[in-house]
Amino acid sequence: MGDPAGCGPQITIKAWQAASVSGGNPFCVIGDPRLYQSDIPVCTITEIAETESVFPIALPVLPLEIDEFEQIELGRPSSAGASTTIDAIQRATALCLTGEAAGMVTNPISKAVLYSAGFSHPGHTEFIADLCSANTNHTIRPVMMLVGGGLRVSLATIHVPLLEVSKHLTPSSLMQIAKITDTALRRDFGVKAPRIAFTGLNPHAGENGTIGTEEIDLINPTAAHLRTEGVDVSDARSADTVFHEALSGHFDAVIAMTHDQGLIPVKTLDMWGGVNTTLGLPIIRTSPDHGTAYDAARAGAARPDSLVAAINLAHKMISNRDAYNG
Repeated sequence: MGDPAGCGPQITIKAWQAASVSGGNPFCVIGDPRLYQSDIPVCTITEIAETESVFPIALPVLPLEIDEFEQIELGRPSSAGASTTIDAIQRATALCLTGEAAGMVTNPISKAVLYSAGFSHPGHTEFIADLCSANTNHTIRPVMMLVGGGLRVSLATIHVPLLEVSKHLTPSSLMQIAKITDTALRRDFGVKAPRIAFTGLNPHAGENGTIGTEEIDLINPTAAHLRTEGVDVSDARSADTVFHEALSGHFDAVIAMTHDQGLIPVKTLDMWGGVNTTLGLPIIRTSPDHGTAYDAARAGAARPDSLVAAINLAHKMISNRDAYNG
């Protein structure tokens, strides 16, 4: 359900309204039914299997009651409901790990709000990865990929200050990200022979070492090693041209060295319909590529485009993974 005071309930309602009319991909919600029932028909369910039959006539909801429901005010950050938000993430992950649910789509959360309920993770992604790690008994390295505007962009670093980015780029981390991206392209996106591009860290990919040496010292040697292991990844490409190359069909995905380097092209090409998906998990997880949007939620103006895209992408990934696994 995401943050109950944010845009999550509103965009969920709008996504169900659009899909129920058009015959779109069905989904159920884990959350408090009271968040939705004043606007649309709601049907509480007891198991995921009921979703498909209920969906055309009502929003299926696996109920989790918010004890402080009366304290929730749309568009106003509040700790009311924070513990239920965390419970919803845990339950969704568990349902996916058991196979009862085919995938999960997470509505936006406010980390600052969740910290008041004892949340200790940097965000959704790390929390879900830890839940999966505990279930599988091995450490999971999640990779953030943004999908939108015809691009697939994995991030080598995420919320890292620019002055510290180079400290976080290592041969080991780049190899992990490239291998996870390659596997996801084959398994979840149906790409039989993925072609991946590394961006450079510096302008013009360092221009042969005259504008920085990270490309020569780190990125290109790592790419060469990956190619010996069967991962088709380029040497560092200039970030001001590589996204055009990807759009032109030369690459199936780009691995960007920094957060903004990767998100700017995706959001410029598709501001409203971008999707954040987490690679490297044993389950399928996507999310709208935006935050809680308290102001838009309060004004009743939250757009469901990114949530709809996230739901549709999850369904495509489910289908591709089923076909890949035979």
